Amino acid sequence: MNSCVMSRVRPATLEDLSALVALERACFSRDRISRRSFRHFIQRAHAVFLVAVEENHTLSGYGVLLLRRGAQLARIYSLAVAPEMRGGGRAKLLLKALEEAALEHRTAWVRLELHQDNEAAIALYQNRGYRPFERFIDKDEGFAEAVRMEKSLLRNLEPGDTPWPYYAQSLPFTCGPASLMMAMGGFFPELALDRSLELQLWRESTTIFMTSGHGGCGPHGLAVAALHRGYEVRIHTSVGKDLFVDSVRHPDKKSVIRLVESNFIDVLHQHDVNVQEEPMTLEEISAALEAGWAVLVLISAYRLSGSKAPHWVIVAAINHGFVYVHEPDLDDEKGQTSTECIGIPIPCEAFVGMMSYGKARQQAAVLLRPPRMESITVDEN
Repeated sequence: MNSCVMSRVRPATLEDLSALVALERACFSRDRISRRSFRHFIQRAHAVFLVAVEENHTLSGYGVLLLRRGAQLARIYSLAVAPEMRGGGRAKLLLKALEEAALEHRTAWVRLELHQDNEAAIALYQNRGYRPFERFIDKDEGFAEAVRMEKSLLRNLEPGDTPWPYYAQSLPFTCGPASLMMAMGGFFPELALDRSLELQLWRESTTIFMTSGHGGCGPHGLAVAALHRGYEVRIHTSVGKDLFVDSVRHPDKKSVIRLVESNFIDVLHQHDVNVQEEPMTLEEISAALEAGWAVLVLISAYRLSGSKAPHWVIVAAINHGFVYVHEPDLDDEKGQTSTECIGIPIPCEAFVGMMSYGKARQQAAVLLRPPRMESITVDEN
């Protein structure tokens, strides 16, 4: 075994090109990275290229991490250690350094691809917390069986790290009620969070129509449902009454959404609810959390689930450059558990991009605090 006690990791430079080409030939018999590609990786701005160097300045390994602009996902493109230097921990040293570099670039996930027969490499990544998530046939490599693996560099919040309990929506259109229930449960832990309450909140706050299928819930409806239970509420939205009108095409459906939203807004005005037609900034959300508010934010769910539909989440925390959210949409078909949906870390820059919906870039947030001593009664007619 070759100890890597004296090995160090540094960024690759153009002076390393000849040594890198030689190392590539020693490590791989096919699909080798060319000198030109090595040069490109060294010079390109959106890649991290590190090398392991021995005390005698010889190059013993390298790792290439590709970053994706505007995304929180990075890919380990290649990682290699000289055959005569293997077994001394250099691969682990390089992998750890690549992960640290990924975190510095606000990357939450790292992925990679390996041939299924590369058992040593698979074991290395599994020992570092990577898990296989897809198996496929690599047509570029003689139809070889291959596996894709991934690792979350940021741990989700533990249930005890946030005051908001977790509740998974039981229907595709109840993300708003589920998020509202998590807020209510944080203020009153004894509150039973169940499907009965979920459906009751949905009936009180739905827009009737939205995109296809059953209607979801807008900020005004959710605020009225919270107001009905005596909560102090505030709303931030980038538009007034027409938040979801463009999500449907039929004129009658548009008319219904406008009428329902108008009724919600009238109730809020009757009770002097603070409705601001200004979207919230992350700084304002953070300040609201510090002041004891629960914050529900409408996002585009595309980066979370691939769906382009508007989607409600509750913000669990904001710190160290990340927004942590409880994701109410738990996908049992993909084997998800509540652990994966509690306190999901999202880089602040990415979350800002998610805080808008549709072509008009509409935004909305609902804030609530514990109810006053005497509950407010709202006329539901």
